[in-house]
Amino acid sequence: MQLEFLGTGAGSPGKFRNVTSTALRLLDERNEVWLFDVGEGTQHQILRTTLKPRKIAKIFITHLHGDHIFGLPGLLSSRSFQGGDEPLTIYGPRGIRDFVQVALRVSGTRLSYPLKFHEITAAETVFEDQTFKVVCEPLDHRIACFGYRIEEADHPGELQADRLKAMNIPSGPVYGQLKAGQTVTLADGRTINGQDFIAAPQPGRVVTILGDTRKTAHATSLAQGADVLVHESTFGSDEAKLAHNYYHSTSTQAAQVAKTAGVHQLLLTHISARYTGKLSKELQKQAQKVFNNTRVVRDFDLIDVPLAKKA
Repeated sequence: MQLEFLGTGAGSPGKFRNVTSTALRLLDERNEVWLFDVGEGTQHQILRTTLKPRKIAKIFITHLHGDHIFGLPGLLSSRSFQGGDEPLTIYGPRGIRDFVQVALRVSGTRLSYPLKFHEITAAETVFEDQTFKVVCEPLDHRIACFGYRIEEADHPGELQADRLKAMNIPSGPVYGQLKAGQTVTLADGRTINGQDFIAAPQPGRVVTILGDTRKTAHATSLAQGADVLVHESTFGSDEAKLAHNYYHSTSTQAAQVAKTAGVHQLLLTHISARYTGKLSKELQKQAQKVFNNTRVVRDFDLIDVPLAKKA
């Protein structure tokens, strides 16, 4: 599991930061990529990575401001030309279906794959299967905006092969049966219950990706215990009033959410164009005074989200 940042700027494209888009790479887990927001030029950014549009299976939109959705029509169209024939689902606030369908209809675009929509109006579980669950909650922005919490299911415990070898149980097909939790009778008459030789499950990972927002309790709820929190940091800590007036957050407010929620790592994105070079590092320093494990991300940063180390 990795996070790849395709755009980390706020409002409009800049020389060093494109507008918002974040890819959650689940290639090992599901052979899929999930996008969170698709700002203008996202498909151009993808060309500078190893991502394949045909691998994009789900797109989660936080809200309908242009810097988060203007890249959608082009990306959806290009996916058809690049071998994408698997279904794609778009999740987002009410209105996302109209935006996409009007753009495709007016431009005469026909897609080579089924396109599905799941419009959101309130907190809910928007997706769940045996491997992942995605829940959303409303944030505090000028228009309807949501944050997403991606929860990975626990990984099955490993077979304790060393214990089996110590009992002179030879490796082979029997190990596969025991790994499946079956009870096996050996050639020497011993009966072995596989459940007794499987370690505790490995906890799955949690990633929280928020849209634009003022500080809100829902952000803390979505981030509770997350391995990674991706939080906007449009303004510095000395511009709290401006942030509030424009329905955004400061670097310090993002850090306070991370600290209260007990996350492992905070990644700051959606950086205003006023913070370039050393100024963006100042945002990081401000946040680190509250929550040390904070990083201001840049376009094309690739962040690993490892499984927790075993005790």
